[in-house]
Amino acid sequence: MSIVWEMILKRLGLGLLTLLVISVIIFSATELLPGDLAQAVLGQSATPETVAAFRRELGLDLPAYQRYFNWLFGALQGDFGTSLANKRPIADLIATRLGNTLFLALYAAAIAVPLSLTLGILAALYRNSIFDRAANALALTSISFPEFFVAYILIFVLAQSGLFPSMTRMDPNTGWGEALYRAFLPALTLTLVVTAHMMRMTRAAIINLLASPYIEMARLKGINPMRVILRHALPNALAPIITVVALNLAYLITGVVVVEVVFVYPGLGQLMVDSVAKRDFPVVQAVALIFAAAYVLLNLTADVLSTLSNPRLIHRK
Repeated sequence: MSIVWEMILKRLGLGLLTLLVISVIIFSATELLPGDLAQAVLGQSATPETVAAFRRELGLDLPAYQRYFNWLFGALQGDFGTSLANKRPIADLIATRLGNTLFLALYAAAIAVPLSLTLGILAALYRNSIFDRAANALALTSISFPEFFVAYILIFVLAQSGLFPSMTRMDPNTGWGEALYRAFLPALTLTLVVTAHMMRMTRAAIINLLASPYIEMARLKGINPMRVILRHALPNALAPIITVVALNLAYLITGVVVVEVVFVYPGLGQLMVDSVAKRDFPVVQAVALIFAAAYVLLNLTADVLSTLSNPRLIHRK
């Protein structure tokens, strides 16, 4: 197991280095935006003295590197500063929105992961059949359309008929049943987008193992084909499947911006878009850093789980 811990520490160090580079990119990107932030917030009617005082209040009179380190050290302590739009602590703004985004991502994952694994196993079992071709055609179709197009199609088909709401309103008093009902369309949109990747990877990984000698031996013994796949092929195909599932889970958390905007879902993606429109750059920086941290963490999880599922990587000579 020392090899696993060594790999985890290396991946963790690489992940932290990646986050550090991303934080520099995020801060630099907002710095390169045209215009004066203080002037944009106060408006053109503000006097130069008022703008200068506001710049000092925001710390904009400090050198860029000093403002970066102040922001980074504050973020490491959970203090992202104060929102320019409503003067509330950014951590408070993010807390509720983060919970909503995680709820939507887990909701979509609870549908997408079992569905994609089942379709992938069945497509491998009935390879080149009508079911296999139909599943691949539907997967390629769903993956070819952008998220907003899939969302608008679902709104046209399911929301216009009155089955589900086209706008997702969530509040702390919403019960679980009502929350699942209101978030069904955005969750279904994300499910249709990510299922294709996981289904095709599951199918490809299992088909690649079906030509192995031990699988042929199991077939010659007369073992049921479904049992051959579930007991012999699937455990050895877990490494690539876990990787693609983890990457798609990362997408469910970080790629929800478009879906949340279409359905007016009160998550981090909607908060980020609203903050860009209001030039509330401290909020934009905080949300972007959280998205990056979630993606890096899930990539680390994928590496660890895929290694643990492959004994040859753990006990290598």
